[in-house]
Amino acid sequence: MLPDSMLDLRPNCEICDCDLPPESTEARICSYECTYCVTCAESVLDNVCPNCGGNLVPRPIRPKSSWRPTTGLAKHPASTKRRHNTWTSAERRALSDKLKDVPPTER
Repeated sequence: MLPDSMLDLRPNCEICDCDLPPESTEARICSYECTYCVTCAESVLDNVCPNCGGNLVPRPIRPKSSWRPTTGLAKHPASTKRRHNTWTSAERRALSDKLKDVPPTER
């Protein structure tokens, strides 16, 4: 189990199910770690998380090497549990349309 403050590196986009390995620069996350590919984040979701309404930002890349004790992918591997968004495309679109023009600081 990861420490409470450890980011859960999820393995896939919750919309299209494409693979998002730990080194991917295509992964986007919200503050709850919901994970999407850049294409779905921008084209489908308008950078609005369909679960919480928060904004989506690039996911950090966890270093492969343990540059310090207890760090790196070897010590804290990425998750293998695939997740899928449960909202319908119409429900996702309704929330995105409502929030896409509202700055994240005001949502």
